[in-house]
Parts: sequence; structure tokens; C-alpha cells
Amino acid sequence: MGVFFMDLWNALLQTTPLERFSVVCSIIQVLLSRNNKVSNYFFGILGILTGMYVLFGAKLYAEIALNMYYLVMSVYGWWYWVTNKEAREQPITRCDKQDWGIVLGIVFIGFIILYSVLNHFTDSDVPIWDAWVSSTAWAGMWLLAKRKIENWILLNISNAFAVPLLIHKDLYLFAALTSFLFIVAIFGYLKWQSIMRNQEKLYHA
Repeated sequence: MGVFFMDLWNALLQTTPLERFSVVCSIIQVLLSRNNKVSNYFFGILGILTGMYVLFGAKLYAEIALNMYYLVMSVYGWWYWVTNKEAREQPITRCDKQDWGIVLGIVFIGFIILYSVLNHFTDSDVPIWDAWVSSTAWAGMWLLAKRKIENWILLNISNAFAVPLLIHKDLYLFAALTSFLFIVAIFGYLKWQSIMRNQEKLYHA
């Protein structure tokens, strides 16, 4: 454990200002998501764009492609919450059967596509692991845009597998960030439960 924290500290010292900015934006984004604030997408987009630039410098082109999906979903989520009157008034809800069908489709199809690309067109040594982390995160991002409380569950399934994957890749700073996001997501779920209860009280008042 002491070695891990020493490696984490060394990794922090070696990171660039742009990397740190990307991490800070990601932290702000998830904290704002926890409080059901639409501004979470602004910081999410900033974090993704700067993160993609860092990944380009590291020649991690497959990771850039994955982040492009997050960028599209963030822009979509921002549009869905801000420019659409129905979306602005949409309360936090739970997934119904149709939502779960779409979630399973995103996870399954996303996993197959990502695994195929990583396995056949990159030198990834963990295509199954990487594809699973990304496909579950994709589904979580879609649920977040729809204000479905289960988004936190899907995102934490992704986070739970992402932490050991990042450690395996010696990306200790991002492993620490993901561990933090895992904890925040738990409180995010509880916060959204509280918001839902208040919504129900107002509805029945």
C-alpha cells in the first residue's frame, strides 16, 4: 500500500498542467452531476477535450476514439437539458423496461464493437477489460442524459473495473481519480434518491 501511494505521488509530480486541469474538470463535472446541475456538462466537455489532447500527445489513439463518444453524449446531454422545454421540466425517474432494453443494447453492442476494434486494430493487451469498462460507461452516460437514477449504478460498474485496469496500466493518478468518482457516485445516487422523494411530495401535495 505504501508503494502505491508513493507511485501515486510520483505520478502526480510528473503530470502536466493540462492533465491536472482535465482531472479537475472531471471532478467538478461529477460533483455537479451529483447535485443535478446541468452545468456539469460544461466542465465534462472541457475535461474531455483537454484529456483528448493529452492522449494525442501520448499516442493513445484508441482512447481518443472512446472519448469522442463521451464528448458526443455530453453535448447531447447539455442540449437535452437546456434547449428542450420538456427536458428542463423532466424529473429524475427510474428506468422502465424500455430503458433497460436500451441499456442492455448499448452495453452489448458497444462491447462487441469496442472489443472487435481493440482486438483487431490496436495493440491493446486488455481488449475485453477495456471494452467492458467503456461500454458500461456509455450506458451510464445515456442514462445521465435522461435523468435516470440508475446512471450512477452503471457508471460505478464501469468505475469498479476501471480502477484495477488503470493500476494495471500504471496510471495511478487516473486510478485515484476513478476511485474518487466511485465514492462520489454512491453519494450521487443517494442525493438523487432524496431529490426524487421531494419530487413525489410536491406531486402529491
